[in-house]
Amino acid sequence: MLKIRVWDLPTRLFHGALALAVLGLIVTGQVGGDAMAWHFRFGYAVFTLLLFRLIWGFVGGHWSRWGQLPLSLQSLKSYWQGQHDTQLTTGHNPAGSWSVLAMLCWLALQVSTGLVSDDEIANAGPLTALVSGAAVSAATAWHKGLGKFILLALVLLHVGAVLWYKLCKQQNLAAAMLHGDKMVGGDAPASRDGLGTRLGACVVLLLCALAVRWVVALGMA
Repeated sequence: MLKIRVWDLPTRLFHGALALAVLGLIVTGQVGGDAMAWHFRFGYAVFTLLLFRLIWGFVGGHWSRWGQLPLSLQSLKSYWQGQHDTQLTTGHNPAGSWSVLAMLCWLALQVSTGLVSDDEIANAGPLTALVSGAAVSAATAWHKGLGKFILLALVLLHVGAVLWYKLCKQQNLAAAMLHGDKMVGGDAPASRDGLGTRLGACVVLLLCALAVRWVVALGMA
């Protein structure tokens, strides 16, 4: 067995920050009232993080790249049949890859609808003035209704899967996301995680934050 760096620091920080931001969204959304100001801030944070992860999937560490996600049906079938070769288990396994993709895509949908939602009381998304009233109503109903409940289900499924791997398969997936390393039994490349990679991630994050600020400002012009 050989220990290698699988998750670079930017990926790990993204994971932790996204988890905290989503938790903040859920709590503030349920509380409502004055907490909605923070709901919007958490929403902008999630928007920024999603943009970052999209770009990082092309330029980040080896196992953080989209091209390394084993998403084919054959990979999924092989994994469930117990063919756990290095390529299928070093980074996200096939089931985990689909789970991650579903979570990120659904968060993107929730952020998008949140930007044009209006509770008709005191809170409106920054882009509501740019779309029709019918679109605002539809987005609001989705964001506060089915969209929210499916997101909660995906979060619970994600947490439940991590616990299942820990308790039933004795695989501590969370530990690798904390310290970045995994023990692998075959030949597998390590992810780049040096100073250059980390500084590059800071630049990407800053650009993503500026992009989100620009999008939000579109509805306030």
